[in-house]
Order: sequence, then structure tokens, then C-alpha cells
Amino acid sequence: MKKIAVIGSGFSGLSAACFMAKDGHEVTVFEKNNSIGGRAREFSEGGFTYDMGPSWYWMPDVLENFFAQFGSHPRDFYTLVRLDPGFQMIFGKEDVLQVPADPDAISQMFEQIEKGSADKLKKFLAEGKFKYEVGMQELVYKPAFSWMEFANKKVMTGAAKLQLLTSMRAHVRRYFKDERLVALLEFPVLFLGATARQIPALYSLMNYAALSQGTWYPMGGMAETIKAMNNLGRSLGVEVVMGCDVRRINIRGERSVSIGTEKGEFYSDGIIASGDYHHTEQQLLDEPYRNYNEAYWEKRTLAPSCLIFYVGVNKKLKKLIHHNLFFDSSLEKHASEIYTTPEWPTDPLFYVCCPSKTDSTVAPAGMENLFLLMPIAPGLQETQEIRERYFKVMIGRMERLCDESILPHIVYKKSYCVNDFVNDYHAYKGNAYGLANTLRQTAVLKPTLRNKKVKNLFYAGQLTVPGPGMPPAIISGQIAATQLSKYLNENR
Repeated sequence: MKKIAVIGSGFSGLSAACFMAKDGHEVTVFEKNNSIGGRAREFSEGGFTYDMGPSWYWMPDVLENFFAQFGSHPRDFYTLVRLDPGFQMIFGKEDVLQVPADPDAISQMFEQIEKGSADKLKKFLAEGKFKYEVGMQELVYKPAFSWMEFANKKVMTGAAKLQLLTSMRAHVRRYFKDERLVALLEFPVLFLGATARQIPALYSLMNYAALSQGTWYPMGGMAETIKAMNNLGRSLGVEVVMGCDVRRINIRGERSVSIGTEKGEFYSDGIIASGDYHHTEQQLLDEPYRNYNEAYWEKRTLAPSCLIFYVGVNKKLKKLIHHNLFFDSSLEKHASEIYTTPEWPTDPLFYVCCPSKTDSTVAPAGMENLFLLMPIAPGLQETQEIRERYFKVMIGRMERLCDESILPHIVYKKSYCVNDFVNDYHAYKGNAYGLANTLRQTAVLKPTLRNKKVKNLFYAGQLTVPGPGMPPAIISGQIAATQLSKYLNENR
């Protein structure tokens, strides 16, 4: 048994902790904040319970696979329901696309909008299924230390079908012309860190996940997944120390390291740093032990940050469903203001989650729980005045498009933006989603998950492989734990 320290209790940190404990090690997780979950924390106020970060439950097979490796299943911890409709896109007051759960109904919806598109959608999703199966089985569980890891028959023979050199924009428009259908298929890549013109068509696998596998929700809120992983970890002997910010990583020898925290020094045989990679390297490690310098990080392309509002409304809202995408302005322009010329958006698109439509426990009776999110470029200078200006923009558009008053009925409001991401998570440039999944930042080209100079220090999370998002973060923790266990076994 070795002593293992995990920095951070988000998805990647808890995943890593569970796998290290399963291998028989004594695991302690150090969490900066006073609640578990990292970006997936929750908080309650005035009878409302808010998920602070992730709100989309896609790729359910990833969590099923995670729990299966411990002889359990998500249903052992929480109740999962499939949303129907999965989500809606609001283009105008009378122009709304609701995406049904049934694949045949989705095909019919496409056909009604654009003649001949039902058959095209089947082919498009079949290609997405192939990419998903290759991606999730052959690519994402690799540590990406070498390109040779991907040199197997299935990947090599299917390389052309993965469309790494075709843009998502070109791929989607080869099949569909209607701008609403194009927007529906392009929107998932908005959070990957580039425009659809720059993201590889490989990521149409996300369309397969959204439209074929469906959109799900764990009753009680997305934080139920974090609680489940934490409960699993506790059953394996994992200890989580909350309110404990890590201040230093001390290198004690070839096989001994320690972390300095505000609660004292902790000696360990190995560390998995699942907090912000840039912060870990630049602030916790002395320069000789860093993989990368500041100039390297400045050249990285980050996925967006965001402006979030947690809102309570003292009445039911008629036209909202669980997931609502307000696309009544230009996606192209907003994406450009995030990725090309980083600036506060002129006429932003935004997203509203209303989980109280599905789950009565997250809001008082007769009220609605709202989560408003507007993606923005990371690193923007922000103030309370800027936050308020965009809040009024979003609420005004919601009132107009939903044709009812909202502002006078707000009984609770809290905002969260760039400065909060920095303060709470040490997030590099206040990023919300990690490193962009561009072709030049794929697999081996991402920041490596192992420290090249400290052999028992590994990284996990959204700034390393396989990338941003809840499912990749869980996988990242597993990969990091596997590699640290391998090192410890080889150096007994």
C-alpha cells in the first residue's frame, strides 16, 4: 500500500482516487473549496438547489463503464431519466425546434424542415456512430504518450472515416442546407474551443451522442453523479479533506513527494494533480520540475469561459423546457467574438437550463430554477456592471421570445464569471471548459498527463487528455491512475 495524494475533487480527481484505492492504495483527496465536485459543485439557497457547472448528461455509457469497473451501476446511486424533448432551440417567438427523444421522430422533424434530410440524417448519424465507437473504444482511453498507441487496425483502416482533416462546418453543410438544422448540429462544438470551421468533423460523434443516445438527467441534479463517485470512493477507503488549498508540491527524492497545504504537509508516494494544470505547474512546482513554461501556455487555444446566472423565479414559465438554447442571433458572429477576436459579444446566444421542469426537488412548489449561461472568451476583463448588462439582455430576450414577464418575478439571483473561475478553481485565464479540441491540440499534442521530471506525478482533467467535458474528465482520472499505478508497480 502506497500513500497517494489527489489534488481536486472534480470528476477527474474522484475518478483517479477511486481507481487508486481499488488498486489497494491509501488515497487522500485535497479539495480547495468547502464542498466536493469542482466545477460540478452544487449549492442551495431559499429552497432552490443549483448545479454550479455541468448540466448536460450525455454519453451515459461512460459513467456506466466507470461504475461497472467497481461492480456497480449508476442506478445503484441515483435515478436517471431520459428527457423528452431532449432540448429545444429557440430561433424566434414562433420558430422553435424541439428535439424529441425518439430517433424516428427526429428524422420526421428533419424531413418536415428540409425534404430528403431524413435519409441524410441516418447516414450522418451512422458516420457519427462509427466515430463514437472508435473514439470511445480506441482513442480516449490512451495516455497519448506516443502516436504509436493509436496504430491499431481499427483506427488505421478507419482513419479516413474519422475525418480529422475535414472541418465540422464542411461536413454538416455537405448534408444539410437549412440554417436551423445546421445550427442544431453545430452547437455542441461551440464549447470545444473553436468555430465549426476549425473543429475536425471527428466531433460529429457528439451529434450521435446527443441525438441517438439521448439527453439524460439524474434526479436530484447533476451533482448526484459527484455524490455517487464520492460515496464509491468512501466505500473504497478514500478520504476527502475539504477547505484545504494546496500551496506547494515538494520533491523529496526520486520516489518521495509531499504537498504543502494550509493544514500542514502531507507526504506521499505519488500525486495526481486534477486541479488546473497551468496553476499546478506555475505556482506549485519549482521551475526545474515543470513540463512547460509560461510562453507555452500563452500559445494554447482555450475553450470558452462563461457568464452564469443562478436564478429563482416565483412562478412557472410556460415555454421553457429542461434545456433551452436561445439561437435568435448569429452563431457565426458570437463564435467569432469568442475565438477569433476575443471580446464581449455584441448580440450573444445563450443557454437556459430549467431543471425544475423535470425535478420538483430543486425549487419550491410553483417556482422555477433557472441556470443561464452565456459563453465568452477566456481572459476577458469583467465587472459587476458588465455582468448586469448581459443579465438584462438575456432576461429581456427570454421575456420577448417566451412572451411573458420574468424580471419582476425573480426572487433569487447569483452571478458567476471569469473572476470566480480564477478564485475558486485557479482556472487559467478563467477558463470554464479547459483546452480547445482543435486538431493541433489533439492526443499527443495536448499537455502530457505525466510529469517528465517527477516520475510519480501525473495530471488529470480538462487541460490534458482526453479533453474537456464530464465524460472525458472521468476518463482522464482513470488514465492518470492507471499510469501512476503502473509506475508504482514497476518501482516497488
